[in-house]
Amino acid sequence: MISFQPTEEEQAFFQVARSLAVEKIRPAARECEKRRTVSADLSDRVDELGLSALELPESWGGLELPLLSQALIWQGLSYGDLGVIQGLPGAQEASSLFRLSSEHRVWHRYREMAKGGWPTVSWIDEAEQKEPLKEAIRVRRRGSGYIVDGVSSPVRLASKADWAVIAARDEEEETVLLAFDERVWEIEEGDIRLGLLAAGIARLRFAEVYAGPEQLVARGPEADALLNRVRARNQVIEAAKEVGLMEAALDYTIEYTAGRKAFGQEIAKFQGVSFTIAEMAFECRGAKLLVWQAAAAVDQGDEQAGGYAWRALSRAHRSLRYVTDQAVQMLGGHGYVQEYPAEKWMRDAQAQVMLYGRETDWLIRRGEQLLGKRKERVAP
Repeated sequence: MISFQPTEEEQAFFQVARSLAVEKIRPAARECEKRRTVSADLSDRVDELGLSALELPESWGGLELPLLSQALIWQGLSYGDLGVIQGLPGAQEASSLFRLSSEHRVWHRYREMAKGGWPTVSWIDEAEQKEPLKEAIRVRRRGSGYIVDGVSSPVRLASKADWAVIAARDEEEETVLLAFDERVWEIEEGDIRLGLLAAGIARLRFAEVYAGPEQLVARGPEADALLNRVRARNQVIEAAKEVGLMEAALDYTIEYTAGRKAFGQEIAKFQGVSFTIAEMAFECRGAKLLVWQAAAAVDQGDEQAGGYAWRALSRAHRSLRYVTDQAVQMLGGHGYVQEYPAEKWMRDAQAQVMLYGRETDWLIRRGEQLLGKRKERVAP
């Protein structure tokens, strides 16, 4: 039986993350949202504690922690505010790619630039699209390089990125992974105003930009294999962040309902309220255990790790929407007032799910994966 009991070191990391979340991140959340960016003081504090380099390779000066340890830390940080966490500058979603291909020549310049602080990277993964979208990144071969054209889907940190890493398919349906170390794109911020406003969500527009051989990270089967591993790691990390937000909403709801009275008793004692809070707790615990299971599977190199990661993120999406919505409902009219964090958490939850695909999308992908493997087994 796999034990998810945190080690003493993991507990220490978690406590540091949770303390930072409560004492620094949550009090600054509204101001960061108002300014649509994370303050330099806050991001510097995260850097000082080494929490911006959890996934980065040790050879780069990162911590290169096991994914299960990272899940606990991201869970603790997001307990403060998911919008702030998603807006932290640095490698972010590209960290897993750096970890898995740390010696690739393309990253030499990134490491040089990182001596003054980790440059911010926008991660664009459109290689899984089965059908071309009206607005999408298009990649076509030209000589020994590629031409990149089109508009990306909304991605995190796009409005403040120093680098852009793109995964897409060329005209021959071959997966291509490219890196740009200069701002050769235009930013289209659009009308993104639901939640995660400090996360720099925007679209990147490329107008016939040439990417030479020196910007090619991988292509074909090599790129597919690398991307599958990167996606699994990122999915677990995003799901862990969602668990942190769920726990914040649950604890806040418990504290609020235990402190308010109606008809002479605390409203938490009313059956309808207590049952709802119990359901919220079940959702939090279920999502958390699936995240930890997926993280352990990835760490162990389990061949089913990708499926576990998909399942964890799908469940986290569903639970996140339920828990944050019920938190607003339990606060009644106060749930929609900005003096309370519940309304922001609900908006951030909806934006997070839209950014990383609704749970039905992940279930469909998981079903296609299982069916594909079944066909492979029964093929003559």
